[in-house]
Amino acid sequence: MTRARVSLRRLAPDEVELHRDLRLRALRDAPDSFGETAAEAAARSRAYWEELTRAVTAPGGQAMFLACEDEHVIGTVYGLLDRERSEAGRVGGMWVEAAWRGQGVGRRLLLEVLGWARACGLGRLGLWAPAHNPAAIALYSRAGFRDTGARRTLPGNASLHLVAMEAEL
Repeated sequence: MTRARVSLRRLAPDEVELHRDLRLRALRDAPDSFGETAAEAAARSRAYWEELTRAVTAPGGQAMFLACEDEHVIGTVYGLLDRERSEAGRVGGMWVEAAWRGQGVGRRLLLEVLGWARACGLGRLGLWAPAHNPAAIALYSRAGFRDTGARRTLPGNASLHLVAMEAEL
């Protein structure tokens, strides 16, 4: 089977349900990779999802990028502004559908966030990566992210840890 070309786009302001559905897909597919559980996200109100969608679709602010095969979304990532450091941003919610992993989709999404950060005038980007996922660590390392030494326990699974990584832009 030949796969269609993968395109990248931003989440649109009216795509609240798509946003929620994608986040739940990611959390169910990779429950040991994120700082929240699918049950926690599913329990959030419609108002929460509307506000989060507004926050990542407002012009000149944060962003959510989608990787698509035709109309099917196969990957997502957030570009977030750091609340504590005005010169910094964060990569969040990086997820690629299992069938598409290892095919460059994650790299393209990450490059899109790096471009967004530079366009915002940010000097650095940080992220939390699952320590038990060497492919994710390698992807971030190849993009210039370095381990800061900080660790935290994965919510919902105290036996797993997240690794703080940061890249200077």
